Parts: sequence; C-alpha cells; structure tokens
Amino acid sequence: MTTDSGTPWLTNQEQRAWRTHLDVSRLLMHQLERDLQPFGLTNNDYEILVNLSEADDHRLRMSDLAASTLQSKSRLSHQITRMENAGLVRRESCESDRRGLYAVLTEEGWETMRRVAPHHVASVRRHFIDLFAPESLESLHASLAPVAEHLREHRGNP
Repeated sequence: MTTDSGTPWLTNQEQRAWRTHLDVSRLLMHQLERDLQPFGLTNNDYEILVNLSEADDHRLRMSDLAASTLQSKSRLSHQITRMENAGLVRRESCESDRRGLYAVLTEEGWETMRRVAPHHVASVRRHFIDLFAPESLESLHASLAPVAEHLREHRGNP
C-alpha cells in the first residue's frame, strides 16, 4: 500500500517481521544485560572488554574502539573513565600521535573477561543460539549478513 505522499507502507508480513526483530533485539539485549549485572558489568562494558581482549597487546586507539563499539568519542571517554575507576582498563598515550590515546586492558580486566566470558556465552546460548536448529542459524546468518553489510557501508550517512 502506498500513501498519497508516495510512502510504501509495510505489508502485514513486513510489519510482523520488523516488529518481531525489534522485540527480539530489545528483549535479548535486556536479558544479556541482566545476566551481566551480577558481575558489575553492562553490555557496553563487556563489548569493550571483548574488543580489547581480542586486540593486539590488548590495546586499541580510543578512536578505533569508539568506531567498533558504535559510540561517540565523548561517550566512550566517559565509559572508559568508569572502567578505569573499576580497574578494568587504563589509558595510555600514543607515542606516534600526541593527541591519540589508547585504551588498554589491565590484568584485572583480563581476569574479569576470563571469569565472565563463560557465563556470557552460556547466556547467549540459552537465550538465542540454542533456540534455533543448526540449519536455521545458517539461514538467519544468510538473511542478516546483507543487512549488516549495508549498515556498515552507510554508517554515518543519512
């Protein structure tokens, strides 16, 4: 159906798919956040720990970390300050660029990651992965990969 303005409204099938996606996204992120709370972490904290734990020397430039976590530099700076106060990360100056800073995973941050990761993976399995048959997971991946690629290409563009 198209309105007088030319807007192609969603069909019932499209509306159902869209709203189910929204429900799953919100509910899943809420549940994963709840499952991280006993460890004193948020989803944002955990995502930063993962990024740093997988980086060379457990360090990333703040600008690269902001881009990979889809946070503004300002928001990431506040997040890193909170994580510094908890002893999970530290900032280091960048030798090659005096304005640049690195976020670095501390030993405590690494131990937190090692302790929390098995619980987080179990939560992801319980609330998402194990609810699909293996062939459904492949189909889900095939369906969502083009959307993710499209959004990566248009990041920062209207």
